[in-house]
Amino acid sequence: MLTRRAFLQASAATSSGLMLAPWLQTAFGAPQTSSAPRRFIFMHKGNGLFPQVMVPPSLSNTDKEKEQRKQPFSVDLKEHELPEWMSSVAEHKSQMTILQGLSGKMCTTGHHTWQSSLGVYKANEALTSIKWATVDFELARMFPSPLEHIELACFPNDGGNARGNLNGIEKGFSARGPQQPNYAFGSPKVALRELFKSVSNNQSDRIQYELERRVLEFTAGSQTGIAAQVSGTERAKVANYAESIDAIRARNQKLEEMSDVIRRNLPQLDAKYLADDLSTTDRQWGHTEILLATLISGMTNVVTFTVDELGTHYTGLNGIENERVNLHDVGHGKGFGSLNADEIRRTVRTQHMALIDKIITRLKAVPEADGNMFDNTMLFYFPDNGETHHSTGIEWPFVVFSGRNAKLDIAGRYIRLPHWGEEGHKTLGNWYTTLLNAYGNPIEHYGELDVALEKMKRNQKGPISRFV
Repeated sequence: MLTRRAFLQASAATSSGLMLAPWLQTAFGAPQTSSAPRRFIFMHKGNGLFPQVMVPPSLSNTDKEKEQRKQPFSVDLKEHELPEWMSSVAEHKSQMTILQGLSGKMCTTGHHTWQSSLGVYKANEALTSIKWATVDFELARMFPSPLEHIELACFPNDGGNARGNLNGIEKGFSARGPQQPNYAFGSPKVALRELFKSVSNNQSDRIQYELERRVLEFTAGSQTGIAAQVSGTERAKVANYAESIDAIRARNQKLEEMSDVIRRNLPQLDAKYLADDLSTTDRQWGHTEILLATLISGMTNVVTFTVDELGTHYTGLNGIENERVNLHDVGHGKGFGSLNADEIRRTVRTQHMALIDKIITRLKAVPEADGNMFDNTMLFYFPDNGETHHSTGIEWPFVVFSGRNAKLDIAGRYIRLPHWGEEGHKTLGNWYTTLLNAYGNPIEHYGELDVALEKMKRNQKGPISRFV
């Protein structure tokens, strides 16, 4: 007779590994035997991110000329002013990097990019276009947690990914593996209910959780009998199914074991964030509270947050709160209310920086080891589709915030890398390879290569060594 143990050994081994994770030792009050886990937050936006809006206004004339010619250089941010829209994160300038000059022409560009910006390959709506796990999932597996990875999204009203279902759980912008899209929570209300139902004070949520637990127990037990009656590929299918069920049960058990620490960090959301009909900005603030609660409680070490998409119809923007702003129209130069298109873009970016300031400030206030939680965190803010509304991927700007224990030596700098086609140019693939290598994944190169750069015989494999 085939036992469940025989074909669930891998899952059981993974579960055992999770029991030794530092966050769980902390949750139980046991002394930590290793350093705190590393955490990563990926925040991406739609409608492009113009490289020119990233430039410190106080550059010297020499550096301004280099910037205009897109020649490589680097300056210390402490000696310069930040662009006005970044003012809310000025307090974190010493941990900040403005990174210019990366390209992503091997990705899907234009209006919508699906998993491209995190996977470095051409993706579209077809599941077959997903070639491998996106970089956020690769990092999540290096620093395991009960939920592994959480994705939050302000889904678009039209066009792009998961259009129309703003409050649902839909295909997100990350991927677990080949042809395996991740699923994202579209509203703070749904995220709160699904992620925290094991500690919910709501009786109906508790009943639902108990029913789901019993269904999983029953289903897991039934797989042994089914497996004994099949063979070949069918037995493998049953084994995979049973392994998935067992993984869910193991995850739930971990969450139940750390219920006290989760309950202490349960998000306290104002009623407006739990509404079905909420403004885009309120949706973003609500998701930010969910993001913080899951990180601080140790439920996950990696969160991906789609703050908007090209098809997002923005509401609640500062100064034009009652306008319904279509980002696609903004991309074509249309203004709304009293603001022109460029002013709306700036207002949107300013809103995003306010979210980031809240995340960093809150994490800095949570003690961890000999410092705070942000010491062990990196946050990335970048466009989903590159440099413009109708992007080509010729540039892919990033704003990065690195805690003091980060493995990359880039904090406090404005860095412009060699432009596309020039000797020494770097791509998204080089950038993510650098990140993975620095944190322990020895992959030779992450992502696809740029065919045009290959024809130019530009070396585009491997990490950006100066960053490590």
